[in-house]
Amino acid sequence: MSKIEQLSSIIKDTNRIVFAPSIEEKYLSDTLGRKKGVASALVFPTSTEEVSAVLRFAYSNGIPVTPRGAGTNLVGSTVPHDGSIILDFSLMNKILEIDRENFTATVEPGVILEDFQKYVESLGLFYPPDPGEKRASIGGNISTNAGGMRAVKYGVTRDYVMGLEIVKADGSVITLGSKNRKDTTGLDLKDIVIGSEGTLAVITKCLLRLVGKPEKSLSLLAGFSSLKGGIEAVPKILQANLNPTAVEFIERKVVALGEKFLNLKFPLESEAYLLLTFDGSAEEIDSAFKNLQTVLKDSAEKIISLDDSALSQNVWRIRGCLVKAVEAVSEQEPLDIVVPIAKVADFVNFVNKLEGESGMQMISFGHAGDGNVHLCVVRGDRSEETWQKELGENLSKLYSYARELGGLISGEHGLGVSKRDFFFAETPKANVELMNAVKSAFDPKRILNSNISYVR
Repeated sequence: MSKIEQLSSIIKDTNRIVFAPSIEEKYLSDTLGRKKGVASALVFPTSTEEVSAVLRFAYSNGIPVTPRGAGTNLVGSTVPHDGSIILDFSLMNKILEIDRENFTATVEPGVILEDFQKYVESLGLFYPPDPGEKRASIGGNISTNAGGMRAVKYGVTRDYVMGLEIVKADGSVITLGSKNRKDTTGLDLKDIVIGSEGTLAVITKCLLRLVGKPEKSLSLLAGFSSLKGGIEAVPKILQANLNPTAVEFIERKVVALGEKFLNLKFPLESEAYLLLTFDGSAEEIDSAFKNLQTVLKDSAEKIISLDDSALSQNVWRIRGCLVKAVEAVSEQEPLDIVVPIAKVADFVNFVNKLEGESGMQMISFGHAGDGNVHLCVVRGDRSEETWQKELGENLSKLYSYARELGGLISGEHGLGVSKRDFFFAETPKANVELMNAVKSAFDPKRILNSNISYVR
């Protein structure tokens, strides 16, 4: 029996362990499927005890470990390396507790976001984080500190994580955080783990904060004669204290891709759009709609209320499918650059200018209300060599300009494999050294996802 096959003594159910070369390719990559790694074993644990035992084995033998949720990431965060053990959490998918009195839920990391949200809403509760990929796992959302469209009003995943049960690289189990709303009792270690992309520890339980379900939600679509006009209207909306749940910007040419992909139609013809949502009481929403019309009276061509449920769902489906719609036409590099809200227009103008100068199509849309600009940089008919060369050059220009504006290279997707070199180029050395010191404290042998993120 080889060393790796000794895992069979830990995971005795042969249906929950697969050894190379029998591992399916989908487990060796992310949702894009372009970057593929090498693994020696694929394990489907069903308990914290099994996770701990597998990590103890890996740590004592110096075998890398790649944690995996639903595999929906876009930057290669789940790409295994150096014959690693893949820990797939899809079977750890139970909702363990709903605490109505304290407005918390305790779930396993493999719980799917969409399923969890539907369940808590059926109880009159609400879990606000709303990243675009609804079939992602809660553990994956926490590992990347996923944001999404409702971040304008409600914040990101980090704002709803009250506690974690984690397993360190050496197999030791630690509980971080609690049901208490306030905590200044030492360093907040859970916040260090959130967003660390599986490089510090493995999450086995998640204690989440819930809120009351809003009485009503309404989406509005505003059309503009130019993208510049739409984006420049966003600060006015925020300054008017309208408290929108979501503020998305989209160009007509991008909407057309989504319409074709889904065979649906936008209910308004304009060069650019702001798609907004408001939630709360009926009175609050009615007031917000009236005030929005006042704020945008000199800039928007038209504002329509998406009060028909089917129409609203179709519009949001078109917005939600844009990355997939572009991917259906051509290979592309999906970016999630974030800049200060007041600089979104400057950055999008730069993108459009760079598109013209480089001849490389760049499709931009995103969360105008929090400065998170999503970009699809499109390959077209370029050869692999030309694509890689020109892509690298243009990404460097995009990231450098974002940095000039006070922005960062990732607002939601994380760093993974795709952004490592750009991260090191744009991040001060002292910051990287401190991050690596934290990594060493959690994982001295560096067996957890050390091929990604900030780890050198």
